[in-house]
Amino acid sequence: MRWGSYVAVGDSFTEGMDDAYPDGTYRGWADLVASRLAAEAGPDFGYANLAIRGRLFPNIVAEQVPAALDMKPDLISFAAGGNDVLRRTFDADTFVPRFDTVVGELRAGGADVILFRFADVMARLPGQRLVAPRMALLTQAVGEVAERHGALLVDLYADDTYLNPMLWSTDRLHLSAAGHRRVAAQVLTALGVGCDEEWLIVPPRPAPTPWLAARAADLRWAGQHLAPWIKRRLTGRSSGDLITAKRPVLGPVTPN
Repeated sequence: MRWGSYVAVGDSFTEGMDDAYPDGTYRGWADLVASRLAAEAGPDFGYANLAIRGRLFPNIVAEQVPAALDMKPDLISFAAGGNDVLRRTFDADTFVPRFDTVVGELRAGGADVILFRFADVMARLPGQRLVAPRMALLTQAVGEVAERHGALLVDLYADDTYLNPMLWSTDRLHLSAAGHRRVAAQVLTALGVGCDEEWLIVPPRPAPTPWLAARAADLRWAGQHLAPWIKRRLTGRSSGDLITAKRPVLGPVTPN
């Protein structure tokens, strides 16, 4: 086992929304990965998760990347940009070279780095005409950066299983518990570490919803999730404004 420490960097995807522990805090794929690595490495294994929901790429780079580098971990996961492509101000000409530079900095510190091509969420969300080309650009850029810097690439975008709505929470943007387990299994596979095969089991797809019922569900979703998101954008707020990292320093993790 070549990793004695692991730091997770990112936004809600890495924080673990919406895979809740009994106390209401979030677990997610990164906690699952850390638990499995700890089982392999032993009690001295250290894990930190700096991810905070709603964080944009510049904030992640300014706040989390320096902290991660200071910890000098053996392994870093870096998942950023998903929130940025949803903003009208997204500038690919600025984002892509900065992403490349940051990954180079993470690799220069000596850590193995995990990057992600995000699963396709646009089939369930509005704004496809605007956002889908940006997601395609981000997907291509992440692959090229991973190859350039020798990072490990976890390609969720290529996995059509994520088209199953059972892998997503009711907000249609964050993964369900089953979705997080699948991501954890794919990360561990990329690392060459075995995992519980049940993590790859996918719940059956739900039966097709009648048209009227589907439109009613869309309206409920818009009121419960889309409208608050738009309000936060208009008021300059974020879902993570009052949130701090759940594991801000390296510490032991209890294997599951």
